Parts: sequence; structure tokens; C-alpha cells
Amino acid sequence: MEKSDYIYGIRAVMEAIEAGKDIDKIFIAKDLQGDLASQLIGLARKMHVITQRVPVERINRITRKNHQGVLAMMSAVTYHRLDHLVPELYEAGILPFIVILDGITDVRNFGAIARTCECAGADAIIIPEHGSVSVGGDAVKTSAGALLHIPVCRVGSTAWAVRFLKDNGYNVVAVSEKADMSYVEGEYTGPVALVMGAEDTGISENTLSECTTRVGIPMFGNIGSLNVSVAAGVMIYEVVRQRLNANLEII
Repeated sequence: MEKSDYIYGIRAVMEAIEAGKDIDKIFIAKDLQGDLASQLIGLARKMHVITQRVPVERINRITRKNHQGVLAMMSAVTYHRLDHLVPELYEAGILPFIVILDGITDVRNFGAIARTCECAGADAIIIPEHGSVSVGGDAVKTSAGALLHIPVCRVGSTAWAVRFLKDNGYNVVAVSEKADMSYVEGEYTGPVALVMGAEDTGISENTLSECTTRVGIPMFGNIGSLNVSVAAGVMIYEVVRQRLNANLEII
């Protein structure tokens, strides 16, 4: 992790918030108390910046300097609001294609998926505020710079995002072992959002229950599942294949 990926110290972090810097989240030591700490937490809440109480050892693993129990992870991208992006895509005459990543925490998988999304002409990536990878310099590097070219929306809940997209005419497709059909039987020629879950836990039940369709990728070997970035690549290019066959514009 590079020094440009974080800011430490209570006042330095408060100044970054007030300056409107793109902050992914703020780590605050569990035992940190006092007026300044309260001011920081209040300011972060006011400016809708995520804070997370953590053991001080976690901050120490990032920097051994005088961090005062506070460290802000900087975002390498400016997050987009989903409720703004969706109408903008329709107004631009784009046939929308969005990928939702529910609980993906491995930066290499996230970067690989983002790279595939950008190459395939996907319009946005959605991630949750909690339980997701930080979109910092490492993520941008592993995406080969793709994250600088595709909008990333961060939402309080992926289940909410699914409901919002359904209300706006999207076919929201969960890629899951709990599937109703093979992925090639799905219909992706209209507005579509693919939902990919973490390899260990899959898509959360709340989010899965909101999806329109569930599809699976057949397995024929001894290993029960694909790496999530590989599975995402299979699904993303099935969307591309169907749209090309239907003579639809990809971007």
C-alpha cells in the first residue's frame, strides 16, 4: 500500500473531510475517546463518510507513525450515485448493463472483474459500503486502470440496489449455485444487472431473494466452483454474445 492511499491523524483526517477529498472509509481505534474524536465522528456522519471502529493493531499494520488512532483510506475513484446514474443512462439512450458485486473483498478479484467490465462495455459496477473491497490504488493497478474509466456506485445495501434497479426496468440476474437455469438460458438483451457474490459465502440471502432470475454455470470436473472473477467473465461475455447476436449496440 502506498502512502498516497491513506491519511492519518485526527486533525489531518478532519481537514481531508472538510476539503471534500474522496475517502473510502475511516478506521478509528476502538478505545479512542475525547472531544476531538467525537468531532471527527460527527463530521464524518454529517458528510456521509463511513467510519469503522477497529483494533489499534489494524491501524499499526498500515502505518507505525503517530496516527493518533485514526486513519483514512483514500478512494482512487469518485463514487457515483446510483439514483443519478440510472436515469442518466436511459436519457443517453444507452441499453444499460450493470454488474453488482456483493461482498467481494479480494482486491485481485475485484480488479480483474472491473477490467472485464470495462473491456465488455459495462456501464457501472455497484459495491456495498460495508463488507467490500476498498477502491484504492491497489485496486486500480490490478484493474489495469479500468476503474478510472467505469463508474463505481457504492450503496448502503445491495438488496436495496437490486430493488431500485428492478423498479427501473432492469432484469436483475443472480449468478448462484442456487440456480433456476443455466446461464445460457437467461435473457440479457434488455436492461440487465448481474449479481456476483463472494466465493466463500455467495450472494447474501437478502440480496438473492430480491433478484429477478437465478442462473448457474455448469460444473463438470471435481472442483465445485469457479474463481469469482472467472465466473464474472463468463457471465459478462454471455451478455455481450446475446446482444451481438440480436444486433444490439454494446456501448
